[in-house]
Amino acid sequence: MISLPEIQLLFARLGAHQYSGEPVTQLEHALQTAALAESAGADASLIAASLLHDLGHLINDQGDTPTARGVDDVHQYAAIPFLRPLFGNDVLDPIRLHVDAKRYLCATRPEYYDGLSADSKRSLALQGGVHSSDEAARFMAQSGADRAVSLRLWDDAAKIAGGITPPLEHFLAVLGSVARTEVR
Repeated sequence: MISLPEIQLLFARLGAHQYSGEPVTQLEHALQTAALAESAGADASLIAASLLHDLGHLINDQGDTPTARGVDDVHQYAAIPFLRPLFGNDVLDPIRLHVDAKRYLCATRPEYYDGLSADSKRSLALQGGVHSSDEAARFMAQSGADRAVSLRLWDDAAKIAGGITPPLEHFLAVLGSVARTEVR
């Protein structure tokens, strides 16, 4: 299990690491994703998921640009066991499904793939590639899939060098508002 202070510490210790193949750090990417969710009017649970969606990269650190070495770090799953005692499925499902949401979007929006960064395209291949139409239908039938698609779109847009966002403390308060009170 991880606590809110430990999440803050993890971002403090590892958030300055470069987000693989992108012009932002892990922390900048997390903050930008959460800020985009907040700007879009997402509920607190989805804002929390947006902040935490790549926490698995920090928990399961595979070094710089693992996709260039053919490594899928399965980051969408790495943080779930640590976060499960603290958050419900309204936060965890979009995190768990955000990689499959990329696969879904590539299958259903032909222009989406062209907008992906080089690292996102490399990771897509490692993560199973573009969904078939059957896979896309099964994906959307899952609880939280629509929220994962929203998260994925903010994730893709959250790679702006020098992007201005509220500080981590702002989003830690959001985490606190949706965390299970007995385990904060």
